[in-house]
Amino acid sequence: MTSGRSLAEGFPDLTGLPTARRTHWGRWIAAALILAVLALIGRAFAQGQIEWAYVGRFLTVPVILHGIVNTLVMAVLAMGLGIALGLVVAVMRLSPNPVLKGVAAGYAWLFRGTPLILQLLLWFNLALVFPVIGIPGLWTVKSVEVMTPFLAALLGLGLNQGAYTSEVMRAGLLSVDAGQYEAAQAIGMGRLKALHRIILPQAMRVVLPPLGNEFIGLVKATSLASVIQYPEVLHAAENIYYANSRVIELLIVAGLWYLLVVSVLTPLQMLLERRFSRGAARIAR
Repeated sequence: MTSGRSLAEGFPDLTGLPTARRTHWGRWIAAALILAVLALIGRAFAQGQIEWAYVGRFLTVPVILHGIVNTLVMAVLAMGLGIALGLVVAVMRLSPNPVLKGVAAGYAWLFRGTPLILQLLLWFNLALVFPVIGIPGLWTVKSVEVMTPFLAALLGLGLNQGAYTSEVMRAGLLSVDAGQYEAAQAIGMGRLKALHRIILPQAMRVVLPPLGNEFIGLVKATSLASVIQYPEVLHAAENIYYANSRVIELLIVAGLWYLLVVSVLTPLQMLLERRFSRGAARIAR
């Protein structure tokens, strides 16, 4: 190895000198400020008018647990509806047919352009626009009898999620090289078969991370269904604190359950991402 003195003739050899550690004052000040703010927040909660015994008492009452089950059921069903709609709409957006492309773009524009809570209220009050629904002359039913809080929440959350998922799906489909489509056509595959066998498995690597994020967001968005009386966890908490006036305690209970659900879903999302990225990892090696 060549010594430092021979590489820089005329300059002193500095390799033996101790290296001074740089003090990052900005980091220390920022960390101190953050800890101070966290301490103030913790002190406020510790000294506030919160009966922590009620939090533990109501954390596992049957009404709250039933609300959690309803929250998860609604999130899974709405996500399933959203994925199905999102895939169809994404394929329509990429279709050369201008009518299909226009309808798909209009759907995404409508449901992404209006607040979710507004959509939930519209579905719940659909009877004001359509008093009866069905096939004239064959079968009709009053809308108020069909549009229950469950169905209104499912349609509102699922259709809204479909608009956002369609953009995620479209990005995934566009990420697949165009040569894959041409290769599928060259071996005689139809469009749907090529989509199912070749395109979608490759697109999933791009789609899964944002889709997992969308599902976590949807779990929390189910809380909006409380405005149409769907008995999810926040609605259950509201019903209890209307009776006992323990508002903060019950809101903390609902918040803890949402945190627990998201904490369970996050590693599951990572496992799915790892599974679908195995092929890409092998190619990279």
